[in-house]
Amino acid sequence: MLKVLFLCTENSCRSQMAEGLVNHDLAGQVQAFSAGVRPSRVNPLAIQVMAELGIDISQHRSKSVDDLAETNFDLVITVCDQAREQCPVFFGPAEVLHVGYPDPARSTGTEEEIMAAFREVRDEMRRQLLPLLKEKLRAPKPQKGCIAAGPDQEL
Repeated sequence: MLKVLFLCTENSCRSQMAEGLVNHDLAGQVQAFSAGVRPSRVNPLAIQVMAELGIDISQHRSKSVDDLAETNFDLVITVCDQAREQCPVFFGPAEVLHVGYPDPARSTGTEEEIMAAFREVRDEMRRQLLPLLKEKLRAPKPQKGCIAAGPDQEL
């Protein structure tokens, strides 16, 4: 089974949603984890938009990347620019990728506009990350390194 770590700054929104999506949609094929370089708490709006898809992340907790130091990952995906910049060194076979998303917790506007921002990030993650991980499942074991997808590149 492919072990994937989603890394974000606070492990409150993006990485939590990615973990939930992958463990739900790719159960039995991929085991996803999430952590932050400065963990805080799981954002209630992330919990709410995931529940809209029937995915319960209400029992998730915000974790430090240090909490998972003993886990050997096949793939580490940073989902925010700050986490990419502060990405710790991973020893072993872990391939490190960056697939950045805007922080929905920084959205402003009406309650509905803020919820729309959370849904947009959630849905974009599903569109991008699941095919990426399915491809990784079919591909030979990756080399260690870091690859960043630019705004004009397809994943």
